[in-house]
Amino acid sequence: MLKVKVKAKDIRFSIPVPYGVLNLVSLIITSKRITRLINKAIEKDGSKFIFPEIERKDLKPLLQGLSKYSGLILVDTKLKDGTEVEVRL
Repeated sequence: MLKVKVKAKDIRFSIPVPYGVLNLVSLIITSKRITRLINKAIEKDGSKFIFPEIERKDLKPLLQGLSKYSGLILVDTKLKDGTEVEVRL
């Protein structure tokens, strides 16, 4: 399970993200239809950025490997204003 912890001045919360939800999101992001919709929305905004097409077969080993490294800290940031963000497997 992916755990996202955010600490701000007066607010502190944690968001648990199960691996099943990550797999579902990967199915949505790798969809060609969704990629086209995202790129159309970016074009309307006037940006020259293009959302790349991602193959499901490329993401699958990554998602399967995440469960092997539980407890690993992926992101740990602290800003000058006291805000802290931590993403842990």
